[in-house]
Amino acid sequence: MILLVTLAIPLAGALALLLPRTRFLPDEESVRRYGAAVTGLVLLTTVAVAAAFDHGDPRRMQLEVDWSWAPAIGLRFHLGVDGVSLPLVVLTALLTFLCSIYTLRHPPAEGSARLFTGLVLALQVGMLGTFLALDLLLFFVFFEVVLIPMYAVIALWGGPGRRAAAYKFILYTLLGSGLLLVGLLLVAVNAGTLDMVALAERHGHGLTPAVQIAAFALIGLGLAIKVPMWPLHTWLPDAHTEAPTVGSVLLAGVLLKMGTYGLVRIALPAAPEGAELWAPWLGLCAVIGIVYGSLACLAQRDLKRLIAYSSIGHMGFVLLGIATLTPVGVNAALFGNIAHGLITGLLFFLAGAVKERYGTGELNALGGGMLTAAPRLASFLTFAAVASLGLPGLAGFWGEMLALLGAYRPAAGLPRETFVTFMAVGALGAVLTAAYFLRLLATITHGRTERPAGSVAALTRAEYAAWVPLVVLTLLVGLWPKLLLDLTTAPVRALLGGG
Repeated sequence: MILLVTLAIPLAGALALLLPRTRFLPDEESVRRYGAAVTGLVLLTTVAVAAAFDHGDPRRMQLEVDWSWAPAIGLRFHLGVDGVSLPLVVLTALLTFLCSIYTLRHPPAEGSARLFTGLVLALQVGMLGTFLALDLLLFFVFFEVVLIPMYAVIALWGGPGRRAAAYKFILYTLLGSGLLLVGLLLVAVNAGTLDMVALAERHGHGLTPAVQIAAFALIGLGLAIKVPMWPLHTWLPDAHTEAPTVGSVLLAGVLLKMGTYGLVRIALPAAPEGAELWAPWLGLCAVIGIVYGSLACLAQRDLKRLIAYSSIGHMGFVLLGIATLTPVGVNAALFGNIAHGLITGLLFFLAGAVKERYGTGELNALGGGMLTAAPRLASFLTFAAVASLGLPGLAGFWGEMLALLGAYRPAAGLPRETFVTFMAVGALGAVLTAAYFLRLLATITHGRTERPAGSVAALTRAEYAAWVPLVVLTLLVGLWPKLLLDLTTAPVRALLGGG
């Protein structure tokens, strides 16, 4: 029942703001405080979920809600959480709360705070529901719920090119949704069930190889657009660049993870023969994305656009881990999801702070010497950049290292020489990642500046409150990766059919 409460709180909060004639909050500051209170309450419920979770048996689906919804088609309102979904649920609640705290003192420049806060709460419902749903159509419903709120956030509160970026976002994701729905229905009709737990336990039993191959292709393409996988990535840089800070944080921190989560939760266990056939192609697109994203970052002159392209590279490592079809690789993907959410969320917070203070995100216009003019802001940026480039001891290291290790020893039915080549290309991408982040730091934090020390506005309490938890968790997960790996290892083995 606690999972139902976790979804009901942001839903009720959003309806209270978005329904007509609900004017119980007198001004915009009260609305922003209300948003922080609601998302804080959601975070507390997810902490309660983590506390109630039996960490000794993370492969078992726990705290389930299973109600009949549409008996005629076998549709059930089925929710649950295991070691794969629990970290993503907590990450979603945390990032949404930190965005609300940040908005208290750094609201979007224009537009209604009531509408903005209501859309963020509606977005949270869809994000949480995606990670909790255990019915294929229910998963699809929650997966779709996020589209309109994110479209509106970009279109109404984004930068000068916001309308074009929002249209591109919605068109790409709707195309992916169509492919995803066909793939899910193909599985459901041939398997005779919509239950994701039952499908995972069967591991393709009852589905012919042809159905599995087609289903994995359709589901994989639909989810790959959300990741996004090269060459389906072109909507992402524009969406990130034009979105307001909160939109960029949630887009990078959570929405991209919905695609990779769906691959692990649905596509791999439901269509294992399809996964084996398409895995080399998935790995190829992944390593091209790693190198392409890194090279694109080296060519960027805008801070937010650079961070956006870096996401393509980092999510390439996540996809490479999934393509190995091994417990090591899939664990790497799930670890990389959390690490990317923490680090890239922090990077987009920092990009927003830089633009707010300097009036631009152009690297050349920013110039150097930020360590002199704004030492605390520069210190946060240096930490986030170093974490994102994969320094050992920080969260970004483990996902990339384990993905490369998984590629060195892929699943038995996969061509090892091909995946070893992928490993080598991925390692080159990791070197390029270090190159573009070090170039970034050399460009804007070091060197001379005309601004005197302390001339840039000091960090606010809201910024410290939003950023420090991400720094602490990046350190904690990096130094003790066992915290996440202990949760994911057993359920990953079960999803891959290893018992």
